[in-house]
Amino acid sequence: MKPINVGLLGIGTVGGGTFTVLRRNQEEISRRAGCAITMKMVADKEVEKARSIVGALASVTADAFEVVKNRDIDIVVELIGGTTVAKTLILEAIANGKHVVTANKALLARYGNEIFAAAQKQDVMVAFEAAVGGGIPIIKSLREGLTANRIEWIAGIINGTSNFILSEMREKGAGFNDALKEAQRLGYAEADPTFDVEGVDAAHKLTIMAAIGFGIPMQFSAAYIEGISKLTQEDIRYAEELGYRIKLLGIAKRKPRGIELRVHPTLIPARRLIANVEGVMNAILVKGDAVGQTMYYGAGAGAEPTASAVVADLVDVARMLTADPEHRVPHLAFQPDQLSNIPILPIGEVETAYYLRMRVYDRPGVLADVTRILADLGISIDAMVQKEPHEGEDQVDIIMLTHQTVEKHVNAAMAKIEALPVVAGKVTRIRLEQLT
Repeated sequence: MKPINVGLLGIGTVGGGTFTVLRRNQEEISRRAGCAITMKMVADKEVEKARSIVGALASVTADAFEVVKNRDIDIVVELIGGTTVAKTLILEAIANGKHVVTANKALLARYGNEIFAAAQKQDVMVAFEAAVGGGIPIIKSLREGLTANRIEWIAGIINGTSNFILSEMREKGAGFNDALKEAQRLGYAEADPTFDVEGVDAAHKLTIMAAIGFGIPMQFSAAYIEGISKLTQEDIRYAEELGYRIKLLGIAKRKPRGIELRVHPTLIPARRLIANVEGVMNAILVKGDAVGQTMYYGAGAGAEPTASAVVADLVDVARMLTADPEHRVPHLAFQPDQLSNIPILPIGEVETAYYLRMRVYDRPGVLADVTRILADLGISIDAMVQKEPHEGEDQVDIIMLTHQTVEKHVNAAMAKIEALPVVAGKVTRIRLEQLT
């Protein structure tokens, strides 16, 4: 088989790692692919920097369109990020009959339906293992390894920055702002960390996994997103006392009336393996009806872990080049004409358990008032703790864990509880998952 020529768009951290891994493991990769895979062209605005990395092994240009239009390029690897120029380049590459490998989760979550439709029309492949979980082969597992299963739910720690911050808050007693500063100092968080700490990055990845797991189109705009920036040290500590850890989870569940698609801080029992994933590591649980629970753990970012996934995609594409398009693995695991139109449920219809913390005046009858409100809305209490007041204070914290209930009922209960004269301030609500 003739060598496969690759054009790389962007040779930053992941692009540089991809070039390094491809060169270092060239012999092993060729043995697995059945042909040589060669980095032929690199496009990057920093031309001299790119040349210093690739030397004489590839030609370098500042114009990415030169790569996607070059007749000698078989596969275009897009690693520039963003959802504007990257989208134009990928669609141009597809129009020119080139296969595409990308790590761009934001682009796929927002425009994946359009990109996959264009690829199907041109009989080319779009591979995107590196878009979710860095070096963890979660996309391949969902698309192929678990293909015999009806996926029931997916739950994952899929943003290393947020996980590092929560680990710092729990282990060192740091506040959110101090933990964020430490993440930025170590290079785990961007100068503007909004996408990471507010759950947007995790929602991009969850959207992709849900589409593959349930055979639905990409629906990022329907996802519920809540970040970790409002979490307090008190809630981290109280959760620990009750036998739970707080993690930012992406959760997708198949329910009779639709799909739950949500990212938010979540209490998980401390005995669960995923609750003990610390630092910048990622972990994803998938439950299938035949296999039960499976867990995927590893580095969710970084030059070579992510490059591992990019190069694996290159090998996959190389292997499949001679296969008829109808015999290739579909982009979203299900045949394009078999995607389901099952709706994404609004957050008010989600059913889960809850951690509720309220600060109340230390008076007789307070608990009776609160529990009556919960009972009237059909919310049952699983556990409750009332803290002792500090010396000289007349307010105490009450923490309640509920059994499973519908979110809109919890919202109604919180409004009524906050209106009680014996309750000071707002009720803190964190969702709770047993992950069984």
